[in-house]
Amino acid sequence: MKKLILFTLLICISLFAFGQKRVVCCSKPSATRQFAMLAANPNFRMEHKTPLPIHFQSAIGKAITYKTADGKESAAYFLKAKKTTNNYILVIHEWWGLNDFVKRESEKIYNELGNVNIIDVDLYDGKVATTREDAGKFMQAVNENRAKAIINGAIAYTGKNARIATLGWCFGGGWSLQASLLAGKQAAACVMYYGMPEQDVNRLKTLNADVLGNFANKDQWINPKVVAKFDADMKKAGKKVYLHKYDADHGFANPSNPIYDSNATKDAYANTITFLKARLK
Repeated sequence: MKKLILFTLLICISLFAFGQKRVVCCSKPSATRQFAMLAANPNFRMEHKTPLPIHFQSAIGKAITYKTADGKESAAYFLKAKKTTNNYILVIHEWWGLNDFVKRESEKIYNELGNVNIIDVDLYDGKVATTREDAGKFMQAVNENRAKAIINGAIAYTGKNARIATLGWCFGGGWSLQASLLAGKQAAACVMYYGMPEQDVNRLKTLNADVLGNFANKDQWINPKVVAKFDADMKKAGKKVYLHKYDADHGFANPSNPIYDSNATKDAYANTITFLKARLK
């Protein structure tokens, strides 16, 4: 009798474990994970042309380190405001990593906006890619818990009274939205350049910031259908999103990209600056 009870118990445990495995395996991956998984697609990798070299040396930007929520540290690139202010922008890099393009763009925005602090976070923990193969590996290897810890560490670094805007391109475009979600009531604005939107309407309901989205109609991945769904989801969530859609391709705003579109970039940049100025007064 005892053997029968033990056998039955083992079967129940096995069935439960199998059921749990099925739930985990069949659960829908997060928006950021979905985007990272695209790196396994050869067409997606080929869409990202090998970047032209950009060399940038700043006289005001500096490297910093801060504690992260997982008990570790993270390095970042920091542009400190000339006068004390609680306005911050968290900038999140493309799939190439925190390179000179990102630092140069951050300083351009810094000079344009006036008195603002900018932190370029590094979700690759120091790795920078110069080939699409390495970029794909780095993006796929990003651990979501570590990425969130890095972002939460940057939010803590800004201080509890900070008003936080977020901005990112490509891989960083999706994480820009996630960073604004993580910032909670401190979130003041979110700018996404052709990044994967959050697809959970209930999560979008917790968003405290308006969103500006710069998207590309020729993008095969964050395509017009994905953008239209994001627009509808934001409306369902009762949130404001301002969409700008260009007859350009994924990565159009990076001058180191051979498919760079100067006209689309100028318009997207002008809209971005206007949007941020209105929300970081």
